[in-house]
Amino acid sequence: MLGAGQLGRMTAMAAAPLGYELHVFTPKAESPTAQVCSKVTVADWDDKEALADFAKSVDVITYEWENIPVDTLEYLEDFGDVFPSPHILKIAQDRLAEKRFVNDAGVPTAPFAEVETFDELKEAVDDIGTPCVVKSARFGYDGKGQATIETPDDLEEAWRTIGERRAIVEGFVDYVCEMSVIIARSPSGQLAVYDPVLNHHVDHVLDTTEAPSPADAAVCERAVDIARTLGEAFDLVGILAVELFLTRDDDLLVNEVAPRPHNSGHWTIDACHTSQFEQFVRAVCDLPLGSPKRHSDAVMKNLLGPIGDRWLEALEDPEANLHLYGKTEAYPGRKMGHVTRLRPLSDAEYAFLGEHK
Repeated sequence: MLGAGQLGRMTAMAAAPLGYELHVFTPKAESPTAQVCSKVTVADWDDKEALADFAKSVDVITYEWENIPVDTLEYLEDFGDVFPSPHILKIAQDRLAEKRFVNDAGVPTAPFAEVETFDELKEAVDDIGTPCVVKSARFGYDGKGQATIETPDDLEEAWRTIGERRAIVEGFVDYVCEMSVIIARSPSGQLAVYDPVLNHHVDHVLDTTEAPSPADAAVCERAVDIARTLGEAFDLVGILAVELFLTRDDDLLVNEVAPRPHNSGHWTIDACHTSQFEQFVRAVCDLPLGSPKRHSDAVMKNLLGPIGDRWLEALEDPEANLHLYGKTEAYPGRKMGHVTRLRPLSDAEYAFLGEHK
């Protein structure tokens, strides 16, 4: 696995019961994944000798972070399978390529435009209207590299915020809520889709996930269809998270995708037969996929920034499931762990879900 954050950590912990060992490649000497995996290679992403030695030591290669250089993954393909495909990562790393791919698959997004200069920014804002959002085209996450434009007076500050570089202008979406769906797909084309969930963000960072989403059944079914459509369009092998806006007109618009386990899927560790992390391992190793069916409703709460005694408070609640990520440095907005609380389904509810999957 390339990357060694909390997603790699939880993947390693899910792989071990299946008999798999995780060898992680990371430029960082200390990391959440290194604490629980069997082997660590510490080297830069462009160290071809280290990459070759790493690739020769494993049977399949994957990643847990989407800002890994695509060139690195393409080099590793010379030694064996890399899942999900570097082609998918290349699209997901570029917001413009991502929006165009989603639209080409017949799935709607907010209106958008590409800009490379300040004059193009002004033209795009005139065309799309305000309010709107301008984002750097590449390498932005958790609200970084973006700015909201409410009036023309905001243009110059917004352009400075994103670093005066290639960007995307997106029309403002008047949405009711944000949802996400996680889908896994194996090399043989077997699919497993988790129930759509409702996400609450604070300062552009995921704070809480409710599973399942309280949206009506028709909306949830469309969300699942969108995830299936994109999984097939990508020819996905691995796992894909699809983030969506539900508008006040009951339309679903794709916000972005991530070809890796996702924060909004952490609830599956405690509430589903097969967690997103075990499913991820099964998919990239070409094993039969497990059931994504949930046995409980769940609320997952992120522990962000300096968490003080909040982890201890969670332990004092006998019905809370605490997951800490082993990070030694806390700063505002950093994901230090999460807590999941469950409401087990009744026998009747569980039987109903089984009949309607």
